[in-house]
Amino acid sequence: MKEVYIVATESPKPVTEDAIREAFESDEIELTVGEDGCLFSVSAESTRIDVRFESRKEDLGWSPDLLSGTPPSHEALQGSRGFYRFSFEPGKPHSTVAVFEALWCVRTLLEIVEGVVIDITAFKLHTQEDVEELTELEFDIRDHISLHAVEASQTDAPLWIHSHGMAKFGIWDVEVFNLGEADLKAAEIFFHELCTDLAFGQAPPPRTPVATSVGAAFMLLPAEEARPSLRTVTPETFAGHEMQFLTVVSPEGRHNLTELLSHYRDRFEAETDEEAQERADEAKELLPAFKQRFQRKGLMEPLAFLVRVPFEVHPDAEGKPDEERLWVEVITWEEDVVIGKLVDGGQSTTEWRKGAHVEVEESQINAIGVAREGRQLDPDEMKTLLLAEKLM
Repeated sequence: MKEVYIVATESPKPVTEDAIREAFESDEIELTVGEDGCLFSVSAESTRIDVRFESRKEDLGWSPDLLSGTPPSHEALQGSRGFYRFSFEPGKPHSTVAVFEALWCVRTLLEIVEGVVIDITAFKLHTQEDVEELTELEFDIRDHISLHAVEASQTDAPLWIHSHGMAKFGIWDVEVFNLGEADLKAAEIFFHELCTDLAFGQAPPPRTPVATSVGAAFMLLPAEEARPSLRTVTPETFAGHEMQFLTVVSPEGRHNLTELLSHYRDRFEAETDEEAQERADEAKELLPAFKQRFQRKGLMEPLAFLVRVPFEVHPDAEGKPDEERLWVEVITWEEDVVIGKLVDGGQSTTEWRKGAHVEVEESQINAIGVAREGRQLDPDEMKTLLLAEKLM
């Protein structure tokens, strides 16, 4: 059993047994109260979650700097005096199943107590709304891990990037060395894809070279085998990180991943102003026909109508709000408001998650698209579809 989540609350007293039974008892789980040193335990199929409670006589009074979260979450943690500690056996019966079951227990508890959630393995703070999204929307590895970049040498590529949080899945965390500042975004996307595969049991076993879909290749080595070949990094660098890591190296075992990350760098090539204006002009011209065709869409017609709009994301380095252009699949269109769900989540934040339902103003649309049976139509095909009835 590993302690993974903590629900921190203002009250120094646990909820009553009656409240626990009312919230948790169901035909799908087995609830045990007050046994084996636990406040209660929940068992479902092959998963067991133990919940222990401890209290403090005074407020915590501090919020660890390493914990990521909103200012209100940190303030709530500082005033906490009661702590519900959730433990389970990672990886049983399946890595993501155990985590999901634990999060449902956390969510259920938050329906009867107010508090914030600490993910101990990933150094994250979650609100009640965060936990609801984690249990309802599509899986996003960014909700479950943190990536840290540490300057580990005095070279031109000094960065050691590593994950925290994979332990909740019963899997080693991942690391890579000899990267520069320009590699950060590409490495982040690579980490997210690799850690998602690891969490779902789809990644290659250690010491096995594997080719990616674009022809690049890499290998995972246990850190105890990979770190000794780092000539520019001293052992002291790993203080506090002696736990088990998988190191990403080249198929030959070298710490050189320039070729591997080149594909991921391409994703950050910005759309030119000319290209953006061309798409905006196209959207403005075709929007009336696009809207009318959506409203006539047949119930069984295999078409998806997509709009792209700007979404505000976390402030940039200067504290100014930034934005990402994200695609939304239209579900309903009420006068000048589009209601839909995000096709892909934001690259730089989990604030806008894949599958999340959003409302956007029609005036914000800067590009449109139509997909048929999962394939997005090219501009000429889309125009032909939208204007077909006018040409008849």
